[in-house]
Amino acid sequence: MRFDDPWYEASAAGWDEGDGRDGAADGGASSPGGPRPAPGVAEIYLEVHRSEAFREVRRRYRRFVVPAALAFLLWYLAYVVAATTAPGLMARPVAGAVNVAMVAGLGQFLTTFLLTWAYARHARLRRDRAALDLRWDTQELTRGLTEQRAGGSVR
Repeated sequence: MRFDDPWYEASAAGWDEGDGRDGAADGGASSPGGPRPAPGVAEIYLEVHRSEAFREVRRRYRRFVVPAALAFLLWYLAYVVAATTAPGLMARPVAGAVNVAMVAGLGQFLTTFLLTWAYARHARLRRDRAALDLRWDTQELTRGLTEQRAGGSVR
């Protein structure tokens, strides 16, 4: 099964092409019948996409992102609704000239930074290692395919 990617362009260096051409022979432009990714590469990526390890990385991502995004959206909507429907509550002074609306608005910024920190921490602790392992495995599989087609070692 072959996937023709309409956005594919040969790299300027030509390092990713299986036939060793650097694109200079045809002026560096990629023609419609020009170099394409090897058909085997698509199967490798589909195999990785179907793998349990990939599904686990996606599951971990969704388990964090969906609840966090919903919680933040609800917090933001609560702020907007309170500002429009309860102006008396939002105008209530907290300390001097600082009122409830200002505290809640600053709370929006604080929760944005906290959510960013939590996301980066979650990615580092729960997903990055597994995603990196998948990336290395995929690169090794595609490199092996390229070496087989070249008839030996490319290095």
